[in-house]
Amino acid sequence: MEWKGRRQSDNVEDQRGASMGGRGGGFRIPIGGGGRGGGGLSIGGIVVVLIICWVTGINPLTLLSGGDTGMDTGTSTTQQAPRTPAEDEMTGFVRTILADTEDTWNEIFQSNGARYEEPTLVLFGGQVRSACGFASSASGPFYCPGDRKVYLDTEFFKELSQRLGAGGDFAEAYVVAHEVGHHVQNLLGVLPKFNQARQNMSETEANRMSVRVELQADCFAGVWGKRTQQKGFLESGDLEEALNAAQQIGDDTLQKRSQGYVVPESFNHGTSQQRMRWFKQGFDTGDMKACDTFSGNV
Repeated sequence: MEWKGRRQSDNVEDQRGASMGGRGGGFRIPIGGGGRGGGGLSIGGIVVVLIICWVTGINPLTLLSGGDTGMDTGTSTTQQAPRTPAEDEMTGFVRTILADTEDTWNEIFQSNGARYEEPTLVLFGGQVRSACGFASSASGPFYCPGDRKVYLDTEFFKELSQRLGAGGDFAEAYVVAHEVGHHVQNLLGVLPKFNQARQNMSETEANRMSVRVELQADCFAGVWGKRTQQKGFLESGDLEEALNAAQQIGDDTLQKRSQGYVVPESFNHGTSQQRMRWFKQGFDTGDMKACDTFSGNV
């Protein structure tokens, strides 16, 4: 993927290497029995929890709390450590991909008579506070509707490549575009409706609806990918990188890798085939209207 020398977004907060101060301990994460959040996700064991949390998707704390964690907003101080050349390059990459998603969704929203509100992307290392609660790197990339920010520890890209066998710059770009897809869902009202509806759902029903939410975000990522291809920035093999990433982070593939068997009723992101199919759906059409994962079978 050609990304160097292109516009970079200013909507990035770099919190890597920051020491977090302030009042501390003044936040609450309301986790009910059998809920999906911060290690309470019942999908076949704690090992699966960590692996599933590494995949792209909504932060489990977000779905549980709906953006309201009762977190203390006391003052805090941060001190930044010097950046390495590799970190600087990764920052440039993420800023470029975010800028590309901004261009894509600004254009799409404008063509539909609406205004796109650009999200902020927070780079962090180790742990981070958001309006959706406190999260560690084990949570993986996530989007918080409460503050409309995407959170990313770029070390996840190493996990994606080395542990999951899904390396490549377009695979990494797919991760960013998927999380931005959740922001688009938030602007469209999809996430608020889901968070409200899931309060009256069983765990199995909520998981099924979560799959549809995640697959739509995959499809939106595909729409972005198509627009990027049309601009001439994709190279040979890029599409295959993204599809391989979608395959490797399917619920069934992750569960087979971690525990040797699958528990379909626990799926909350979609199978490998579903994730590949819906990313390809968005990529083939370039049309967000083709991303209706809530009607019929997925």
